Amino acid sequence: MVDKKLDNDVAQFCAITGASARDAKKFIEAHKRLDIAIDAYYNNPTAFASSGRQKSSTAPSTSKLGQLFDSYKDDEDITVNGTIKFCEDLEVDPEDVVLLAIAYELKSPQMGVWKRQGWVDGWKSIGVDSIKGMQGAIPRLRSRLASDPEYFQKVYNHTFDFARSEGQRSLGLETAIAFWNLLLPLGLSGGALAHVTTSDGDDDIKMDEEGWKEYQWWFDFLNQKGIKGVSKDTWVMFLDFIRSIDSKFSNYDMEAAWPSTIDDFVEYGKERLASGA
Repeated sequence: MVDKKLDNDVAQFCAITGASARDAKKFIEAHKRLDIAIDAYYNNPTAFASSGRQKSSTAPSTSKLGQLFDSYKDDEDITVNGTIKFCEDLEVDPEDVVLLAIAYELKSPQMGVWKRQGWVDGWKSIGVDSIKGMQGAIPRLRSRLASDPEYFQKVYNHTFDFARSEGQRSLGLETAIAFWNLLLPLGLSGGALAHVTTSDGDDDIKMDEEGWKEYQWWFDFLNQKGIKGVSKDTWVMFLDFIRSIDSKFSNYDMEAAWPSTIDDFVEYGKERLASGA
C-alpha cells in the first residue's frame, strides 16, 4: 500500500513539475508530503538532482537576465510594447492564463509592467535565464497553477492587485469577469479548485464532486444586480465559496462572515435552482 502511494505521488510530482522519477522520489522521501515536496522542488529544483543533471546545470545568470530585460524595456521598465514582444518570443498569447502565474512569480505590479528586480529574482527562482528556458518553464507553471490549490490561491490573490487600475480599490466588473474566465476553468479542470469538505472533529479533507461549479450564474447575477466593481474581500472569498459550497448551496451559512454580495447571490442561486432555470 505504501509503495503504491509512493508510486502515485511520484507520478503526480513528475506530471506537475516535469522532474525525473528519480528526483521526484528523492523530494517526496525527504519531505514526506507531496505538496511540501513540490514546493521544495520549485524553490530549489537541483537540491536532489540526479548526478548527470547536476553536473550540467548552472545557476541562472543575473547578467543574462539583465540583458534580456534591457532588450524589452522602455525607459526603466518593460511596458506594453515590450510585453507584446516578450509574448511573441515566448510564443504565448498575451491573454494566456499562464502569464498570471508569471506575473505572480516576477511580482509584476500591474498589467503590462515588469520591474527589473522582480524580473531577475523571479526568473532566477524559477531557474532559467533564457527564452528557451522560459519556454520550457511555461508548461510547468501552467500545470502547477491548474493542480496545486495553494499555488492557485497565491496567483489568484495577486491577480486582483495586478489587474486593478491604479488608484482604484475595486476591480471593474468586466475586468473581474475576464480574469475569472481565465482562472476558474483551469482550476476546476486541473483540481486546484476541487471542492473539499471537513467533518466536525475530523481534520482529513474529503473530496466531493458535488461542489458548486456554475460560475456563469455568478456572472449573470453580478450583471443583473448592476454591480460596477468587485471588492478584494469579495474576490478573495469567492475562491473559498467555490471550494467549500455544494452544488445546491445546502451547506451555505448565512450567519458566517461571507460578503453581502455572496449572501445575495446564494438567494439568487436557490431561486434559480427552484425554477429549473
